[in-house]
Amino acid sequence: MYLKKTPNQNGRIRLSIVDTYYDKAKKCSRQKTIESIGWLDELEKQYDDPIAHFQKRVEQLKAEKAARQAPIHFTFYDSDRLCIGDDLRKNFGYAALSQIYHELGLHTFLTNRQRHSKEQYDANTIMKMLVYSRLLFPASKKSSYDDREHFFEKTDYSLDDVYRCLSFLDKHKENLQVWLNDRIKANYGRDTSLIYYDVTNYYFETDEQTDFLRKGVSKEHRPNPIVQMGLFMDNQGIPITYEFFPGNTNDCLTYRPNFGRIKKQFDLGRVISVADKGMTTGDNIWYTINTPTHDGYVFSMSIRGAEKTIKDYVLEQKGYEWLGTEYKRKSRKSPRTIQVSSVSGKKIKKQVDEKQVVFWSEKYAKRAKAEREAALTKARDLAKNPGNYTRAISYGAAKYVKKVDYDKETGKILTASSVLDIDEEKIRGEEALDGYYMLLTSEMETSDDEIIDMYRGLWKIEESFKVTKSELEARPVYVWPKEHIEAHFLTCFVALTIARILENKLERKYSIGTILESLSKAECSLIQQNYYLFDYYDEVLKDIGRVTDIDFGKRIRTLGEIKKVLAKTKK
Repeated sequence: MYLKKTPNQNGRIRLSIVDTYYDKAKKCSRQKTIESIGWLDELEKQYDDPIAHFQKRVEQLKAEKAARQAPIHFTFYDSDRLCIGDDLRKNFGYAALSQIYHELGLHTFLTNRQRHSKEQYDANTIMKMLVYSRLLFPASKKSSYDDREHFFEKTDYSLDDVYRCLSFLDKHKENLQVWLNDRIKANYGRDTSLIYYDVTNYYFETDEQTDFLRKGVSKEHRPNPIVQMGLFMDNQGIPITYEFFPGNTNDCLTYRPNFGRIKKQFDLGRVISVADKGMTTGDNIWYTINTPTHDGYVFSMSIRGAEKTIKDYVLEQKGYEWLGTEYKRKSRKSPRTIQVSSVSGKKIKKQVDEKQVVFWSEKYAKRAKAEREAALTKARDLAKNPGNYTRAISYGAAKYVKKVDYDKETGKILTASSVLDIDEEKIRGEEALDGYYMLLTSEMETSDDEIIDMYRGLWKIEESFKVTKSELEARPVYVWPKEHIEAHFLTCFVALTIARILENKLERKYSIGTILESLSKAECSLIQQNYYLFDYYDEVLKDIGRVTDIDFGKRIRTLGEIKKVLAKTKK
């Protein structure tokens, strides 16, 4: 390493510090610039002797390089023992999560909201612990608190502080979602030309019901009380906002409150709302198209439950265009009469101009047939042995059996007055419609393929629900006060948002589960003298390091170096 003096054609000399190295690929010595300093004549105006000044800088860099390349020696003795309570292992993978957490300005939001409050705890510190733990080591609040030393963060708060903080987070949950939306738009860009909506529910390990925890139609067919959650997501798979409803709320009734709030609080402009058949009601359609921005919709429709004219149009083969041998589609522009609730609650008829897109897929037809066969196997056994079934365990099969009656109190099947028969006519009717889907849309001039592609994007929100329930283990829920439940899901929402952003930074090369698994394994153990030894590295961490500028491949780091990396993620 030396101070290089490079003259130009006019005789001016430019100073730089360069280092030499051997290029194994080209088998020759090469140089790389360590620091570009500037023109000598300009530097002479600032320094009495710029050559001597920057020669000292060269010596300093040489010493630092020598220190980095010097071997590190540790001494261990056979008698060395751990002390009770020692936990020398820490996670470093959360550095990538910390970078996005701070890019979203969550620390700023929480610090500002707490500035004039009387709480003694640091809400930002607790929120980080809850979010990082939810992403990497999901567990109960108490377990996450007990393992808080697993991160290189402050731990000077109590378990009671954590529960008090949940009430604080619930108080600011709506404003925090708006804040996140603004930061996502500013930092990453947000595509809300399409917004996706769906509903899921989460069960609780209790039999007690409250005004909020109610028994309803569980997505997992569990008897426990549940809460309903409606989630909006943008066209890149990043969550926008969510809202909770009592567990016995019908899915379709969650749409308008959530859509109204997103239009009021979030500056999204005109949007096209995409949802499945559970949202396809006259009220939801009328509400969507009559906003000030005249928003649009792409909703699916249940063909089996539709009126005869719709079924006839679907089954009429005229007009279908085949794309290959396994897929066909057609469409028409057709006004449709819908039922809309007036202010008084009375149903009134309204007409909407709609485009109806129908497509058939052999893959979907085979899947529908396979699913029905499983239900029919159960239905045939039910018809022969009705005493073995109740309303709960006959789910999905009873609709294929004629004359099934249940005891209103016990849910057991009553003794049949006649032999139970399989409803063959119903089966034939379903078989005829296997593989067909109908989409309803306000976007009259949009092509059929574009409408179908819009609807297929719903898989992103279904995947988000799967991530929250599996990777993030958002359920079962172990907190009971309503404000604690709300705060629990707020931390899950923030965690999902961070995970989606990191997934997008990696251009969706890896699933969220794969990303989080690698980050959870990026750990280190204290050896001696504040030195930490790292023992895991893979292709995923290499790519995460590339997009975050965090080196996950270094074998040994001092505590000072680790804190320096983490401090950089917080800027």
